Amino acid sequence: MSAPLPLAPPTRLAGLRRQLAGLDRVILAIVTVFAAVALLDRGELTPMASFVLDALTGIAPFLLAAVAIAAYAKASGADNLIADVFQGNAVTMIALAALFGGLSPFCSCGVIPLVAALLAMGVPLAAVMAFWVASPLMDPTMFFVTASVMGLPFAIGKTIAAVGIGAAGGYLTLALGRGGWLSDPLRPGIGDGGCAGGRVRTRKPTYWAFWHEAERRSVFAGEFGRVTLFLARWMTLAFALEFLMTAYIPAAMIEAALGSGNAFAIPTAVLVGIPAYLNGYAALGLVSGLVEGGMASGAAMAFLLAGGVTSIPAAIAVWALARPPVLALYIFIAVAGALISGLLFQFVAG
Repeated sequence: MSAPLPLAPPTRLAGLRRQLAGLDRVILAIVTVFAAVALLDRGELTPMASFVLDALTGIAPFLLAAVAIAAYAKASGADNLIADVFQGNAVTMIALAALFGGLSPFCSCGVIPLVAALLAMGVPLAAVMAFWVASPLMDPTMFFVTASVMGLPFAIGKTIAAVGIGAAGGYLTLALGRGGWLSDPLRPGIGDGGCAGGRVRTRKPTYWAFWHEAERRSVFAGEFGRVTLFLARWMTLAFALEFLMTAYIPAAMIEAALGSGNAFAIPTAVLVGIPAYLNGYAALGLVSGLVEGGMASGAAMAFLLAGGVTSIPAAIAVWALARPPVLALYIFIAVAGALISGLLFQFVAG
């Protein structure tokens, strides 16, 4: 029997791919943006670096306060209070789930394991949908960052929209479920998740004075460091993109496509927001630059809402846990909710 042929050594290209795969993609994107400006328009490199540094310095107090709140919720176990939301009457449950989704410290990535656990435990899909839709759109950290970048009225409006879209999506899911449209919503192995009642089976105790326990202090420190690093990376990219938007996209082009004078500005923002959305924090930088260039406030709201619900992590979570009809319903809720909210915000804000 002949000896097996020796494996060919990896090519340089394959080695480079492995090295790139191990790099942080956000940091790689930041380096790419700065390198592109250095190569193509070196004169703008120093102004861009100064703009990003000034923006980060200005927003730092808001970020640190928000990170401390999120870390406290994690260390004290307060985030487990969500268990109380998914018990009781379905109509009340949906409203509370949407409210908690809009106010809880969960991002579109962090909410995935929680949603999976709730569905597996048999929590009604309608309540989970309300939480699922509202959660990626707003949280305490996002509220502070949005208020500092876009202004307090915009942050309040986005919070109201997040809760409203979540509640509307939950009630629509409840109605469709009762009509037999979502009789088998989940993929095999996830759980029934139907319209029958369900309770969260386990819950860890909440200990508000967490600093008395070494393990909880360690959780706080770890969460504080992790979230700070996460936000610092994304906000650096966000402000770099904001600089590019204001420096290289003509204001007249933005105003023509997304300004208040265009009757289709808000629908356009919804359609553009779905594929163009990167991350809630990076998107703020993009939208802030667009608003400075003439983007209508309602279009900005619609862009952030549509992109937030349909961002890649959020959409993948739906696809992984639920059958295609649920994904289609999820996308419909996002598009319709963003469109209506954008129109309402434009009417109120002017």
